[in-house]
Amino acid sequence: MIVLETPSRFLLQVLLNRIQFLVKAVELDYHLVEFNDVRYHIQATMKDPHHMALSISIPPAPPETVLANGLPFGAIEAVRGAYGAVMQIVDPAEDGFQLTLKLDLTKLPSNEEARTQLLIKIASLRSVVLGAPLREIMKHLASKAVAPDADRLIALMHRPKESFFLIPQPEKVTVVFPMRFRDSIDVVLATSFLQEFMEARRTAGLNNAPPCHWSPSPPLELKGVPAHALNANAGFVSFVIFPRHVEGEKLDRTVWSLSTFHAYVSYHIKCCFF
Repeated sequence: MIVLETPSRFLLQVLLNRIQFLVKAVELDYHLVEFNDVRYHIQATMKDPHHMALSISIPPAPPETVLANGLPFGAIEAVRGAYGAVMQIVDPAEDGFQLTLKLDLTKLPSNEEARTQLLIKIASLRSVVLGAPLREIMKHLASKAVAPDADRLIALMHRPKESFFLIPQPEKVTVVFPMRFRDSIDVVLATSFLQEFMEARRTAGLNNAPPCHWSPSPPLELKGVPAHALNANAGFVSFVIFPRHVEGEKLDRTVWSLSTFHAYVSYHIKCCFF
């Protein structure tokens, strides 16, 4: 099984090249589109070679999700916590983007390994922004608590105009994905893949993995969710996340795996054609 990488390869290469050839820095102006319609715009000028502007646009959110100034709740705080003084938030953001950051290359660590790790984190901006609310919920789970202002049922955006749902409790968080596909062949392949995926996770070697369940109809936990959000032609996948799944370094891996689950399934069913 292929797991999607957290950093954007192209964005990381642009950053590494800029550092390597800073003395011969040229003007940059790149637009990048990634899966699920996440868009980047990265710029740098010859007049100010030690600074770069990085903008990100996230896909349009469905009505049941809650955003703050066009971003997932907690995203601004997550960006500040992840990048500190190296990245400053530009207000207002570039037209057509929800967030613009100014990268100060002079504030990167002098140690090569530490610098590379920070550049990888910058190239993982998508995960920092879109994963912010999920990461916050999972942090509380690691402490066996629920955020005092958390709703019983939380909708988070992960694809254009599509949500997945969380039911947070002190001892576990249930995560439910309505699975939708445009192509009829994809629907058939995804339905088969998801049922096999569920069975595979019950094998002896995966005893520590989060319990997984697939159903053709919405689980009871989604009672009260708007009908349009339950229009899933490939069924519903539920994961039950326990504190042991988000301890320490497992946190970021779990957040990324959940945030990109639909893309993970899409990738594997497309591989069936090759």
